[in-house]
Amino acid sequence: MAHLGSRRGRVLALPAGLALTASLGLLPAGAASAAPPATAPAAAVTNGPTMSYVVNVTGGHATAASVKKAIARAGGTVVIAYDQIGVIVVHAQNPAFAEEIRGVAGVASAGATRTAPLAAQTSDDISAEQPLKASEAQAAAARAAASPADDDPLQPLQWDLPAIKADKAHQRTLGSRGVTVAVLDSGVDDTHPDIAPNFDRAASASCLGGVPVQKDNAWRPAADESDHGMHVAGTIAAAKNGVGVTGVAPGVKVSSLKVAEPDTGLYYTEAVVCGFVWAAEHGADVTNNSYYTDPWLFNCTTDADQKALVEAVTRASRYAERKGVVNVAAAGNARTDLASETLTDRTSPNDTTPVEREVNTRDCLDIPSQLPGVVTVSATGAQRLKASYSNYGLGVVDVAAPGGDSTRYQAPEAPATSGLILSTTFRGGHTYNYKGGTSMAAPHAAGVAALIKSARPQATPAKVKALLYAQADDMACTEPYDIDKDGKADAVCEGGEHKNGFYGRGMIDALDAVKR
Repeated sequence: MAHLGSRRGRVLALPAGLALTASLGLLPAGAASAAPPATAPAAAVTNGPTMSYVVNVTGGHATAASVKKAIARAGGTVVIAYDQIGVIVVHAQNPAFAEEIRGVAGVASAGATRTAPLAAQTSDDISAEQPLKASEAQAAAARAAASPADDDPLQPLQWDLPAIKADKAHQRTLGSRGVTVAVLDSGVDDTHPDIAPNFDRAASASCLGGVPVQKDNAWRPAADESDHGMHVAGTIAAAKNGVGVTGVAPGVKVSSLKVAEPDTGLYYTEAVVCGFVWAAEHGADVTNNSYYTDPWLFNCTTDADQKALVEAVTRASRYAERKGVVNVAAAGNARTDLASETLTDRTSPNDTTPVEREVNTRDCLDIPSQLPGVVTVSATGAQRLKASYSNYGLGVVDVAAPGGDSTRYQAPEAPATSGLILSTTFRGGHTYNYKGGTSMAAPHAAGVAALIKSARPQATPAKVKALLYAQADDMACTEPYDIDKDGKADAVCEGGEHKNGFYGRGMIDALDAVKR
């Protein structure tokens, strides 16, 4: 996990020991048939390291077929072709593959999805989380048992639920079984008793390498992998069943789309594209995206490779939205004003050797959170202030949600004891732990979006988002924002009460979401 202040977390959660630490739609197939013949070198070099690429095609199936032939001539092997969005995943040992294929008729853009060869990735494991203490669990269970609200045993420790009025919303409805939230993340253990009642196996898959696989429960994380996706899933839809914690939408279904590499925890473009397309075609109503697409913190459209990655993920996310999906993403954990004209990126690429660069935010995007149509979520702590680590930016952040913060910065009211977010894990069995980050904020917003969809089954993604924004509770700028109380402003909030850089349209509201 990266240090705060240097970059967003790759997965957008912080270790609990924080100190705090253009429409790109395709042309109709008929228009593509007039494409001129593809050209490529007759004898491509094939003795370099194996790299992964995305090739974005203009036009329809005829053009795609022509481009696939050119890919072969350039020394590439098609791994999978998402013809419905014109994105082809390719492996090649030709170091000049991307440059050569860009010159082929029918290719809109092409680029390497990583800077490390497939067989030589570096390790960057996620930091340890904060476990739930047995004494906390026992005290919470006793309090829940005495509650007239029929709380789950650990719900008294979940200060985040009343912060968005989810506890009151649950008195009206828990959400609909006809709504599914797809978690694009590190995998979900569907055998956990708080997850199993709401898990959608048919809609789950591993998307590693860009290819969907369901065999052998491939969507689950291995024992030594991150529980990040598991924590996210619990926040969204942990069942209200007398066990453990309660999710924001405990009556909806949740599916797992595993998109994080098992050894590195990195989220590459081909896996993300697969996740969006699979979600779109397997009944998802909402996707949660608590990560940024590696290896670039910001993908600059002025760079040929990075431009291709932006285009591929944009096509996939827009395809999902056209299929009825609301895409929700975390804003990031680097305390950065994403609305600044220029930013310094010292962490990219993160799969080989980072090189410091200045990026112009007009050309350089965090994906998927800054893509058109995606709901971008900043994080707040238990005192309803921007979390110390959360990114922000006027016109970038859409809404705010609880993501947790250091308890010494924002302590919750009793009986809650930690300023972080409590949710499900598979560490040490079917247990629970605390995490903090915009990774934890996004699933709160995804859960509220699922409640809106539950109450209004016919609502389009545009309508769901409009209600999410309109129902959010106004939060004025925090001025001065001195979270560590050292007498110096830690960030500057721009905007007014109804829309600003810290909180967007305001705090999400689960109670309003379930009112018809």
